Amino acid sequence: MRILLATGRKAEEMVKDAIANLGDICCDVLTQDLNIAAFSTPKSLRKALEKYSKNCDLILVPGLCKSDFRGLEKDIATPVRLGPRNAYDIGEALKYADKQEFSSRVPADVLFAEKRKENAHKLLYKLEDSVKATFEIKGVKIGGGARMKVCAEMVDATLMNEHELQRKIGYFMKSGADILDIGVHIGAKPAAVKRAVTAALAFAPDIPISVDTLDAELILAGVESGADMVLSVNKENIAAVADAIAETDIVPVVIPDSEASNESLFENIKMVKEYGIKRIIADPVLNAVGYGIAESVYNYYRFRLRDKSTALFFGAGNVTELIDADSVGVNAALAGIASELDADILFTPEYSDKARGSVRELRVASELMMLSKTRRSAPKDVGLDLLMLKEKRRKPVLKIQDKELVVANADEKWRLDPKGGFRIGICEIEGDDDKKIYAEHVPTGKRIVGCSARAVMDTILRLELVSVLEHVSYLSRELTKAELALRLDRGYEQDETLF
Repeated sequence: MRILLATGRKAEEMVKDAIANLGDICCDVLTQDLNIAAFSTPKSLRKALEKYSKNCDLILVPGLCKSDFRGLEKDIATPVRLGPRNAYDIGEALKYADKQEFSSRVPADVLFAEKRKENAHKLLYKLEDSVKATFEIKGVKIGGGARMKVCAEMVDATLMNEHELQRKIGYFMKSGADILDIGVHIGAKPAAVKRAVTAALAFAPDIPISVDTLDAELILAGVESGADMVLSVNKENIAAVADAIAETDIVPVVIPDSEASNESLFENIKMVKEYGIKRIIADPVLNAVGYGIAESVYNYYRFRLRDKSTALFFGAGNVTELIDADSVGVNAALAGIASELDADILFTPEYSDKARGSVRELRVASELMMLSKTRRSAPKDVGLDLLMLKEKRRKPVLKIQDKELVVANADEKWRLDPKGGFRIGICEIEGDDDKKIYAEHVPTGKRIVGCSARAVMDTILRLELVSVLEHVSYLSRELTKAELALRLDRGYEQDETLF
């Protein structure tokens, strides 16, 4: 296949550099009589083609091009499609030239990113479907090479009313939780546990529900009300709860005793098995940074050397909640460690604000690690990622000559808009779990909500609620900050810096 890359004068060298090392891919560069490649038109392309003597199978125009080339395509009997938006992505896009059809509407870099993600999810489904699990909890496969499952703790769920509990369950299910954990508050009574478990099962009957307590009486309350899993059991409560667990075939998470040694963990597993309990999950307990994380990871490692088949519980939240660092990278690294230990369940609450989003992050991380294991490679370039603020490939910095530049200076003067001002914030609308950008026009009381700065600003302009250019500039800045806060799940306060 011979591909022709149509570009402009300014991008010509960048495009040539991008295709310099493509190997077997036959590719030519066609420079049109225009400066900016994105301004390509059927006319400019037709004129440039008059000087091109070779035959080609495909013409790629820049991904940012908005022109309609269908008429030209018919005339020259050659498809004209969108390449990537940036020249540095050309090499990556051309790798798919023989495998994937380019689009006349979607830039190649966007199209292939979506395709890689789609293929990754298809492969994940196929892999999970083919796994012969060690056991299942309500159809959720545990062990045997299945994807690490994410267990989301609803902290103090026994203090929530039914509406609050359903809202939290809906949020965690949307985030990708495989198992929902009922966090039991200190001083809780059996009735509170039963109420919470019953409400959770009524709202999410197909999702495994666990009860999180060491109190034997409360564990039994969870068992009686239909929980699928209990955490945790050890020497202190095994005798009191084991018979009830065995009778109902509930899955216990077994932990070591207070000394947190592997020996006591193996002793407790042996004791649980003696009661006829066959489905077991072991938790050697992951400590936080500063409290022996290295030793606890070593305990996991030694456990796996000795026992390669028992399902393994990995409490990632113990670390994420107790470190002042962005949870995305922490959770990705923890999931990688857990994957190498052949762990089966990743456990986390989202108790602190800084750890919000951990369930979704661990879900994606678990998928990354499964794909990585399948490909026997590092968890990169698999079609999924957890990149939030960092870029996979940096965009080139524009280089200009220092001639007649206007140095920017902020104007300290401010003119009030005769049409009034706006209060801007992030809001939640009753009955809708998704947050929105909120802009209230003070004089009229009109409230505008939307998911993007552009949508809100366009609506403000359409309603003619501004009349001063400085006000338009100000609103654009603030609404953009609000959208960034929304995307990054950060707090937003008008006129305050975001970072």
